[in-house]
Amino acid sequence: MKTRKIELGFTGPNMIPMIDIVFQLVMFFMIAITFENSKADERVKLPRDMLAKPPEVKPEHELVLNFGYQRDKNGNKINAVPTVFYNDRDFEVGELTRVLDAEKRVLEETQGRDVIEKVTVQIRADSEVANGLVQQLIKKCQDSGFTKVSVVDRGRKGL
Repeated sequence: MKTRKIELGFTGPNMIPMIDIVFQLVMFFMIAITFENSKADERVKLPRDMLAKPPEVKPEHELVLNFGYQRDKNGNKINAVPTVFYNDRDFEVGELTRVLDAEKRVLEETQGRDVIEKVTVQIRADSEVANGLVQQLIKKCQDSGFTKVSVVDRGRKGL
């Protein structure tokens, strides 16, 4: 009986499952990054600072205030007075005291009186907002009892 010798070529590892896993990981991280920036307001154009250093540890309790201008679809200012965007509502700086006091009461009722010392207020100020107005906002936060305040910028990577 004659037997034929069948020559097989190089059979490498099947890469299709590996590509599938990599694709799923890429999708997971894209979604996770999107949720991380969910408190960011697109109407605020952050300034860029080359010396800024992001926090090494994420604050346990944070309150994010976006401070900028009402803008149209083209990015032009609608109103010359800057606005604080918080919880899908818009406030002028003068109205912010009652909002911060209400937020403080809610935090104290739900998590205890000493939680205010642990809350970090992050101010995401538009690059076109005057520094004096940002200082007024910081003062309002401090007057309401929030002592930890940080100002966020685009930093080196350009958020």
